[in-house]
Amino acid sequence: MQSRYHEVYDGWVKDPEGFWAEAARDIDWFKPWDKVFDGDAGVYGRWFTGAECNTCHNALDRHVASGRADQVALIHDSAITGTIAKLTYAELLAEVNALASVLRDQGVGKGDRVILYMPMVAEAAVAMLACARLGAIHSVVFGGFAAKELATRIDDATPKLIVSASCGIEPGRVVAYKPLLDAAIELSAHRPETCIILQRLQLGCDLVAGRDIDYAETVGAARAAGRTVECVPVAATDPLYVLYTSGTTGQPKGVVRDNGGHMVALKWSMENEFGVKPGEVFWAASDVGWVVGHSYIVYAPLLHGCTTILFEGKPVGTPDAGTFWRVISEHGVVALFTAPTAFRAIKKEDPQGLFVPKYDLSKFRTLFLAGERADPETIKWAEQKLKVPVIDHWWQTETGHPISQNPVGLGILPVKYGSPCVPMPGFDVRVLDDAGHEVERGTLGNVVVKLPLPPGCLPTLWNADERFFNAYLTEFPGYYKTADAGFIDDDNYLFIMARTDDIINVAGHRLSTGGMEEVVAEHPDVAECAVIGIADAMKGQIPCGFIVLNSGVDRDVAIIEKEVVGLVRDRIGPVAAFKMVVTIKRLPKTRSGKILRGTMQKIADSEEWKMPATIDDPAILDEITEVLKARGIGVI
Repeated sequence: MQSRYHEVYDGWVKDPEGFWAEAARDIDWFKPWDKVFDGDAGVYGRWFTGAECNTCHNALDRHVASGRADQVALIHDSAITGTIAKLTYAELLAEVNALASVLRDQGVGKGDRVILYMPMVAEAAVAMLACARLGAIHSVVFGGFAAKELATRIDDATPKLIVSASCGIEPGRVVAYKPLLDAAIELSAHRPETCIILQRLQLGCDLVAGRDIDYAETVGAARAAGRTVECVPVAATDPLYVLYTSGTTGQPKGVVRDNGGHMVALKWSMENEFGVKPGEVFWAASDVGWVVGHSYIVYAPLLHGCTTILFEGKPVGTPDAGTFWRVISEHGVVALFTAPTAFRAIKKEDPQGLFVPKYDLSKFRTLFLAGERADPETIKWAEQKLKVPVIDHWWQTETGHPISQNPVGLGILPVKYGSPCVPMPGFDVRVLDDAGHEVERGTLGNVVVKLPLPPGCLPTLWNADERFFNAYLTEFPGYYKTADAGFIDDDNYLFIMARTDDIINVAGHRLSTGGMEEVVAEHPDVAECAVIGIADAMKGQIPCGFIVLNSGVDRDVAIIEKEVVGLVRDRIGPVAAFKMVVTIKRLPKTRSGKILRGTMQKIADSEEWKMPATIDDPAILDEITEVLKARGIGVI
């Protein structure tokens, strides 16, 4: 079909408030707004001021009342434990009511903070919704975070209560959460009054007398008694949650998400941007500890009346590279949203895509990739093997929903490999030079968004308006700084090339590491790659490429490295000064799949570095250090 994108986007440009007021009609409000947008409220303005609502009501109660009571709302598929559980909208509402009753018994009410330190279990989503029902503010901390990292979040959020579990389960190991939680509370200046602990079969734990209560016992009693809690009306501008993202100062930044604008933006995105209809099965293969888990595992699908999948597993190894296809086939998934790194892992283990035809993917329509730059080779591989559109899109923890993408629901636009397509309604994206002037089309610069940000984006940081202003709004007055570098082409397609920190200066030339990675990834033997800039006395910086080879490649590594250098010289030219390629077993990544380029750069430059709190496997950095030393890189 012909895309309606330009018509819809132009409609937003002409009347932003009218556009979002129309979108807000899909949400139930207890009290209407006084103003769609109040430019005098908050740091840069607030959406739907004066309105009252409740996010849990919109995610559950209204669907039960309107005929979806018996539709499956949530599927918990644990590839690690080999179990599957399904909850209908009515059953999920009953679970949320039961936990909300227990939380209320413990004194949790409107505006109180509750930290959720949970593995990928259904109870994590239940806890988020129970907090929303009470008007409490949840702050999910990624399960398995070290005690010190959890402690800093406890001290910043000052929660009345913590919901946690005895353990998390990773391929081949069980991670004991309770000792980490206990240590974090010991380290914290703030002490929560109560901890509700979910005991998992794989590893139980002892409860602290007078503080810890058993989840199954207390929630089970509330469920058996049929206890319910009315949804507490909150202001549209009241916080729904605080989600901490790493800060450059070491102090994590608490991204605030409000209730009203968040619901409006997410509900609108499901059909218009992701092309998914109510009643269909949507799967975001992320973690509830990250923003994707908040937006597109829990809130957006349920607000839209979909069936959502909460998956405990990995793209490979649980048990093989066909796991994703098994989930899609078994549950009738129409759209999958995951990180490019997941597909690079699948491609590395199964480069020929031999697992794909073993499963019935007839209902599967669209693959969405986000979280890190999707290299064209990975997109082409997925297109070829899955025979569905592969949509790269770009957004941030701070924005909560896509800044740019190919809007499936409005009609797919032509694909340009390497681009997350065009800005979505609400986002006026510009590219500026360091002095704040707009650059010509096709020129690399700082990607910014003209204020105000649309509904659903962060209005501020938790208890830190000044820090928010200084971190995001000061450098380019009138704009939100994304800290990403890229360019916009003549068709208004956006290309995100790197974080601004990853733009390297080679003998006065500003070069994108993302552009080099795009070329390196084209080599048929390369499964994954990363390019960083390392210090050079003559040129300031020179690029160094790290490559991970596909499984089964047995060619001479030195020849492959030489071929990769040749590729970059042919495509980008001698100006790139690309002469160094290092083959490694694995790239260091966060648990959400982002490559830790900054840490790799510090190792290569012999600078002091700290172990990143979010790293998936710390041993990888030792492996890289040894490889670099053997090549004479990073040796003082």
